[in-house]
Amino acid sequence: MTITLNHTIVPARDNAAAADFLAGILGLRRLPPDGFDGKFAPVEVNDSLTLQFMAVPGAEPHHLAFDVTPEDFDEILARLREGGVAFGSSPMEPDNGRIDHPLCPRGLFFCDETGNLYEVMSPA
Repeated sequence: MTITLNHTIVPARDNAAAADFLAGILGLRRLPPDGFDGKFAPVEVNDSLTLQFMAVPGAEPHHLAFDVTPEDFDEILARLREGGVAFGSSPMEPDNGRIDHPLCPRGLFFCDETGNLYEVMSPA
């Protein structure tokens, strides 16, 4: 049996802003509003996974981790720097400006305005 994750809800203070932020940093496709009354702001991660950002009062931050190619990592890092978005090598220091991740040759963490912690890991 093969099981794949189809979508997950990502809590946000402002669902559209959070979706636009992550899609812009990771270079992903932002989809039109979805769900009952368009309450979800979807971001397509790949052919089988969509992140559904949903505005939630008192949203509790989540942690999402992504494996990327070395080329994608370079592009993501450039967009973070260009956008003035703090990043770091540790979930405890997501703003130290380093990419020496403890689990892979290059990796980083960054947060959105809700406090969701995003992790990006590259094999080289």
